[in-house]
Amino acid sequence: MNIPFSPPDITEAEINEVADALRSGWITTGPKTKRFEKEMAQFCQTEGAPSLMAVALGSATACMEMTLRVMGIGPGDEVITTAYTYTATCSVICHVGATPVLVDTLPGSFDMDPAQVEAAITEKTKAVICVDLAGIVYPYYQEIMEIAERKKSLFTAGNDRQRAFGRILVMADAAHAFGAARGGRKAGEIADFTCFSFHAVKNLTTAEGGAVIWPRRDGIDNEELYHEFMLLSLHGQSKDALAKTKLGAWEYDIVAPYYKCNMTDIMASIGLAQLKRYPELLRRRKEIIQRYDEAFKELDVTVLEHYTEKTHSSGHLYLVRMNGKTREESNEVITRMAEAGIAANVHYKPLPMMTAYKNMGFDITDFPNAFRQFENEITLPLHTCLKDEQVEYVINTFCDIMYATAKSSASR
Repeated sequence: MNIPFSPPDITEAEINEVADALRSGWITTGPKTKRFEKEMAQFCQTEGAPSLMAVALGSATACMEMTLRVMGIGPGDEVITTAYTYTATCSVICHVGATPVLVDTLPGSFDMDPAQVEAAITEKTKAVICVDLAGIVYPYYQEIMEIAERKKSLFTAGNDRQRAFGRILVMADAAHAFGAARGGRKAGEIADFTCFSFHAVKNLTTAEGGAVIWPRRDGIDNEELYHEFMLLSLHGQSKDALAKTKLGAWEYDIVAPYYKCNMTDIMASIGLAQLKRYPELLRRRKEIIQRYDEAFKELDVTVLEHYTEKTHSSGHLYLVRMNGKTREESNEVITRMAEAGIAANVHYKPLPMMTAYKNMGFDITDFPNAFRQFENEITLPLHTCLKDEQVEYVINTFCDIMYATAKSSASR
């Protein structure tokens, strides 16, 4: 068999929706993008919760960067995040000119340590970016919010929006977690701002793309905030192309030399079709995860718990830690899986091990828990294109390799 790691799940529904956009003559940011924003906000809102706002952009990276920008976070400020994440979580801090502050994970966990977050807060701290790894909502948002409240005396607002919060901003890098929930609240409702990814490998894709979703907040002009996201994503142009199509409405202004990271209607078309299918896609991912969990019970491995009474994962990644193994031994398992036609991966190599972050002065020896999580982690294929027989093939192949590895180790 040949089993790719994470192909996009595209059907005739997505193709037809894109064709409709192409035939309409409207292929850049327009009516389908606006509709996608509204439907995303509705999807992420639980009954009785405050209404949500959503803006669709060109990537989750753009979403995080533009959120920092609309909140006025930049040079002279510090933003805290975890060492165990993909570079995008941290690179956006650098993009706006702020200083990244990395903290370690909890022992035996992929989750950022709240106590270390608290210890890292200074008078310069303006935000914390939490990470919903693998589709599981970060368990400690409440603790981070409480820390932000306790540290209010250190916080000095730099603008009216920061004053409306009156504390450090709590952001979610939820690139993996669209559709996830914890404690009855959905990703999108929990943090001050939640940024999702719709890249080709994500559960819900628009090929490239992302969205910022936030609960409406007293003291914030949410429509003005939405408008500023639009300005930032379209060169600072005071009218988008849709607004300029109205009779006599050609004239516009450039309010500042901003950026270009808008979502297009072609991208939104894919997302609209995927949203209709999404409950079934989430159901299938859960089915595969539960099959893996059951099959690997007897192996000497540790897997993430995706589904509990409090947690409903989006089931994005299936992370496995091979207990007692080194990175080299774990890499050998990946190689043997590849030889059997199965693509496996690693999530993630901690940021302090990367050249860019070493050059900033970060050292992996300061993040021992993150390193221990990385040194024996591999990620198995988990996607909705997997057929039942392919799931069984992945299970059987992985189990055979693990049993053979254990037998080899015992004979030494």
